[in-house]
Formats: sequence, structure tokens, C-alpha cells
Amino acid sequence: MTLPRGGLYAITDTSLLGDDEVISTTESLLQAGIHLLQYRDKQRHDDDRRELGERLVALADPYRVPVIVNDDPSLAIAIGAAGVHLGREDAGLSSTRERYPDLIIGVSCYNDLERAVDARDRGADYLAFGAFYPSTSKPGAVHADVNLLVRARTVLDRPIVAIGGITPENGAPLLAAGADFLAVISGLYANANPYENAKNYLKLFADT
Repeated sequence: MTLPRGGLYAITDTSLLGDDEVISTTESLLQAGIHLLQYRDKQRHDDDRRELGERLVALADPYRVPVIVNDDPSLAIAIGAAGVHLGREDAGLSSTRERYPDLIIGVSCYNDLERAVDARDRGADYLAFGAFYPSTSKPGAVHADVNLLVRARTVLDRPIVAIGGITPENGAPLLAAGADFLAVISGLYANANPYENAKNYLKLFADT
């Protein structure tokens, strides 16, 4: 499965919901039209992560939405996911690309354009920047300025992801500045009506 050119990037958070609620919420988001899904699970053991990951891959497959696994390339391969997202402390990008040449690989670049250029040169498929706004999911995240997206757009030939406290009300400037994807955790998985809120985010893409 190939990486979309852009769109709404939903990221699960098992600290917010139990497994069945993650599945039901994700199904609502898929029905709404999300473009990319990340399985993020920082709390649990491998067997539990694999079970939920397999359920998410099976759920997303009919919608042709790629599933990206946070942190863990081997889990991505085990559950048949399309890719992996690597942060500062995760497996090395070069070794991951060499070992798993067909995986979509995304990289967290925080507020560091130089890191993004290096990641691109070593084979990353998309580059993520943030947090652009205060985030309840990652309250200690470094802050990225919207002007970073403007500069990144001029030098990067890969899709750009913006993350961090993004809402339907504040997402438009990020798209205007050069983001291809808006990545959202709490705005989707902690929302009382995830389907409707996903539609509100998706309107931002229709308006750009």
C-alpha cells in the first residue's frame, strides 16, 4: 500500500480508550474518510500490541488506508502494516530502510529542519514537525513555529506532516504554510463525536 499525498492522519492513543473503543472509534474515522492511520501504543506488552495492531490493519484494509506503527519496525512487519514511524529514540532510519526496504518510513523531526533533510537523504518517506500548538497528548513536546513549514516546503521533496494540538479551528494556517498531512490524536480519539470532528478536519483540505 502506498503513502497518500496528504490528508488527515489519525493516531491512536490506548491511554485514552480501551481496545474495543479504539476499534469502534477508528471505524468511525475510516468511514469519515481519514487518509492515514498510526497505531501508537506506549503502555502495553508485545502480545497485546500485536493483537490490537492486527485488528486495526484488518479494519483499515477495505478502506485502503495504510497503517503505520509507532516505534517498532518488527511489529509493523508482524501485523502486515504498511509502515513505521520513528522518533528520536527509536531504531535507526538507515538500518530500518536497509532491513525493510518496502516499509513506508516516517520520521519525527520536531522543530529541526536539518534533521528532516538528513532523514530525507537516508530514505524517509515523510517528515513530521511539531508540536505547533499546546498538546494534551504530548504536553512536554518541543514547540515548532509555522514558519518552519514554509522553509521546509522549499527544501523537502517529501510529504510534510504537522502535529501537536491541531484542531479544525487552527489547522488551516499549517496547510497554507506547506503541511500535506495534519496528524491528530486527542482531537479524534478523545472527541465525543469522532466521525463529525473528522469531517470538520477534512473540510480544511477541501478548502485549500
